Amino acid sequence: MTNSILKNAESAGIAAPVDISSGEFFRRARQRLNFDVPQGLTDPNVLAPTGDFGTDAMLQIIAKERPVRPAAVLIPIVEREVPTVLLTKRAEHLNEHPGQISFPGGKIDPADATPMDAALREADEEIGLKRPFIDPIGYLDVYATGFGFRILPTLARVRPGFDLAISRNEVDDAFEVPLAFLMDPVNHKLGSKEFRGMQRSFYEMPFEQRYIWGATAGMLRALYERICLS
Repeated sequence: MTNSILKNAESAGIAAPVDISSGEFFRRARQRLNFDVPQGLTDPNVLAPTGDFGTDAMLQIIAKERPVRPAAVLIPIVEREVPTVLLTKRAEHLNEHPGQISFPGGKIDPADATPMDAALREADEEIGLKRPFIDPIGYLDVYATGFGFRILPTLARVRPGFDLAISRNEVDDAFEVPLAFLMDPVNHKLGSKEFRGMQRSFYEMPFEQRYIWGATAGMLRALYERICLS
């Protein structure tokens, strides 16, 4: 595929300083990612620095207070003429993170052979995205959260033509956002919250009526830094 992932950015009102074709995006992804499982997925003593003092301090505290909760998510890049990222809106009745924008995914079960298998299973269970449409590329770094989760994202190329079947027990909606928008640093806003007297920052990427923030925005930022930056 040779079209730019930033095609039609101007008509969509999207600033596009990172000029990278979708073919180059996936080429870099295959070159830079692999399926080696990072030690930090399960080891509470291994935490990748985020570059934010408050967040790093919070995660160090959480790692000592709460058991590690390994999880996996799928970052599905749909290979349309203008590629998109498939996201979900969590059900409003859920106890954890109700109504938030997320990737398909969840905790890694003992029956899951790998974190990738967990992400693929959850994508099928939550939104009916079937394995034959998915071409897994590799893992990003582990993303730790203040709830004790250690999330390992699997980046995947998704072939169009799928029909979704949303599980209303877990998800209220599934939708697509242009990859160009999410990989444009102009759209990466910084918010902040207080945690035990310390300020910690987090990313926000509002898109139309959708508020993408927290872990989801953080993993998208990590994808941008890993793939789009030379």
